[in-house]
Amino acid sequence: MILRTFGWSFGVTAAGLVAAFLYDGPAAFALVAILAVLEISLSFDNAVVNAKVLERMSPFWQKIFLTIGIAIAVFGMRLVFPLAIVAITAGMSPYQAFDLALNDEKAYAHALESAYPMIAAFGGMFLLMLFLDFVFQEHDHQWLAWLERPLARIGKLDQLAVVIAGTALALAGGYFADNPGEVMIAGVLGMITYILVNGLGELFEGAGDLDEDDENVKKGPNGLAVATGKAAFFLFLYLEVLDASFSFDGVIGAFAISTNLIIIALGLGIGAMYIRSLTVFLVRKGTLHEYVYLEHGAMWAIGALAACMLISIGHHVPEWITGGLGAGLIIAAFVSSLIRNRNGDAGDEAAPDKQLHSTGV
Repeated sequence: MILRTFGWSFGVTAAGLVAAFLYDGPAAFALVAILAVLEISLSFDNAVVNAKVLERMSPFWQKIFLTIGIAIAVFGMRLVFPLAIVAITAGMSPYQAFDLALNDEKAYAHALESAYPMIAAFGGMFLLMLFLDFVFQEHDHQWLAWLERPLARIGKLDQLAVVIAGTALALAGGYFADNPGEVMIAGVLGMITYILVNGLGELFEGAGDLDEDDENVKKGPNGLAVATGKAAFFLFLYLEVLDASFSFDGVIGAFAISTNLIIIALGLGIGAMYIRSLTVFLVRKGTLHEYVYLEHGAMWAIGALAACMLISIGHHVPEWITGGLGAGLIIAAFVSSLIRNRNGDAGDEAAPDKQLHSTGV
């Protein structure tokens, strides 16, 4: 099970570390290893959330997530996306941005950091919308019942998530941003992206939940209705945008460790591969069904990350804070799940065919 799920990750790790050593010796080897650990620690909550969506996809689309998806995650978000951001914000061609990254690492890092407020606004608003959609809906289990129950009650007010997210964006842009207009536009685009991708996912999968004979829905090994066809495609698209939002802080934070584009791509690529494999492992082991509060912990970690990203528009938030908050909340949720299971409090198990309200899809 471990080798089957993490085999590609082990292989990519070995190849990446060897490539780093051949590229620039032991120093590059060490930096790539550190960056891989950084990416895993910052994105562990991403794996938990992804697993909740991935379990509703057919084995074929799970393989797509591990193949095409990892190519998009590694080459798209960790290599091409930063180059595109630098090219757009600096008014240069992609080739010039690539040449800058290879020959003037400090200038490239500075250009990317200058664009960070817009990146943080986009990613922060996408994640904030995801978090708010979760806490404003009823769930079969409550981890922080004293907080989650009243939030679910007030969440019955239509479009409350949009109102709160818009208010947070206005405050962040007004108080933290040097260029409020650019930040506001990026944040609104983040909200639009979430609403669009989430809405398309609900459109196709919602029909499948009601009609198990639909051509886009089949029964999976865990008893859940799994999406195929268009439904699975939009779930896949949702996962890629979600991964992109999580990767922003890791890409920017990596420059605190190294400004070399090749080393950053190798290190973050290895970490992204482990996040993919961990996501599949959680699905195949049924971990989210056994430890029912893990998803709640991951969602609260997403809320904390969204807040950190919005604050970082004007103030640097150390990576150990964002990573520590996420890991701490997930560990707390895991421990709470263990206590619940030991107490035999399993009478409120969630019905397997509930909608994907917990992920917003």
